[in-house]
Amino acid sequence: LTGWQTGYLKRPKMNIVIIDYGSGNLHSAAKAVERAGRESSVAANVIVTNELDQVRKADRIVLPGVGAFADCYQGLARLEGMIEALEEVVLRKQRPFMGICVGMQLLAQRGFEHGEHKGLGWVEGEVIALKPSGPEFKIPHMGWNELTDIADHPVMDGVGKDQYSHAYFDHSYQ
Repeated sequence: LTGWQTGYLKRPKMNIVIIDYGSGNLHSAAKAVERAGRESSVAANVIVTNELDQVRKADRIVLPGVGAFADCYQGLARLEGMIEALEEVVLRKQRPFMGICVGMQLLAQRGFEHGEHKGLGWVEGEVIALKPSGPEFKIPHMGWNELTDIADHPVMDGVGKDQYSHAYFDHSYQ
């Protein structure tokens, strides 16, 4: 083993928890997080779980989501104590968090997919349907598009530059 590899193996593993609340492609999310850890030299222990103690011990949290806003919120709310555990770890303890797709949308105050529905309220705003600005734009918005920087932000460091200038989109809401 090289020095880099032995150093990598000696570091304690970071626990990255992916919340299983009945929504999302958990296998794909776990594989993507595992790959990102390997490619960035982060020793990661990726855990897919709905157990509160695992969430409370997590170093990083991922909330995936596939489906309708209300269904995803209800799935999360059905896990007794999960919303409170997430608020404790993410909002109060400030552990890094990433929402994927509807998992990110749930951070809003409300979502308007098939009616008006309560969100977690962590981010001021509402999730509403995309409205195309012309007949050439189709909803859902699907396909590869070029990213354009509109403001500097640490989350976007390295994104939208060089080989990372394109991303695949598949959405109907903003």
